[in-house]
Amino acid sequence: MASLVLRSLASSCSAAFGTRRFLPPLVGAAACRFFARSMAADSAAASGPFRKVQIQRDDTTFDAYVAGKDNAPGIVVLQEWWGVDFEIKNHALHIAQMNPGYRTLIPDLYRGKLGLDAAEAQHLMEGLDWQGAVKDICASVNWLKSTGSSKVGVTGYCMGGALSIASGVLVPEVDVVVAFYGVPPPELADPSLAKAPIQAHFGELDNIVGFSDISAAKALEEKLKSSGVPYEVYIYPGSGHAFMNASPDGIKRRKEMGMTGEDPAAVELAWSRFSSWMGQHLLSP
Repeated sequence: MASLVLRSLASSCSAAFGTRRFLPPLVGAAACRFFARSMAADSAAASGPFRKVQIQRDDTTFDAYVAGKDNAPGIVVLQEWWGVDFEIKNHALHIAQMNPGYRTLIPDLYRGKLGLDAAEAQHLMEGLDWQGAVKDICASVNWLKSTGSSKVGVTGYCMGGALSIASGVLVPEVDVVVAFYGVPPPELADPSLAKAPIQAHFGELDNIVGFSDISAAKALEEKLKSSGVPYEVYIYPGSGHAFMNASPDGIKRRKEMGMTGEDPAAVELAWSRFSSWMGQHLLSP
């Protein structure tokens, strides 16, 4: 059942996005073992530079999309509420092509479904099994490590940002995290218990209260201070929610949703900080 924190968050997101709810009921920690429009996400994601693989955990199998150099350090890339769409694929390709090269993996947390508008994306995220999503992340990290990546990080955006921080708390196999504009509610994961180094990025104009606004960023920073792990928290002046979605289609979608704060310099700076942080923790012996 949704908590008071969740209901407050839902109210904030309703104002920001024009939808009634933002996050599904929360779940507890999880360990892992080695009505929206239903669309086949793999039909698009498997094309071009991506290779579709299937990963098994517990009693289920899910698709994932891999790009980049074989045996390079791995980075699990977690979707926004839309699903495995064009923008998360853009991010994964950009990361894979960073010097000296990474192997990226996008787990399909929605099992082949995409949200084509905010209402559909909302419905999909409300129906997400967050405990299962953490298990998917754990299995994805282990798949990368078992197939040649000596170290593996996790990054994510919005919903995926919250899940990436949760993975740094709940999945001991994660070596480093970079999260963009999203923090997990305490019922899901407590950042003060983080096991992996965490870097986090937020937009100053983000108005999703308690999830990705300035108050959430500052609260996360205080939690990370007490965790004892290396951390960095950045707030970008003049930038709003989802400011990393800088492709033409991504900018168009942000404008349609009433989001503001486009700043190419902030995007470039965030990617530079991302690259430095991942390199520091994934490329060192």
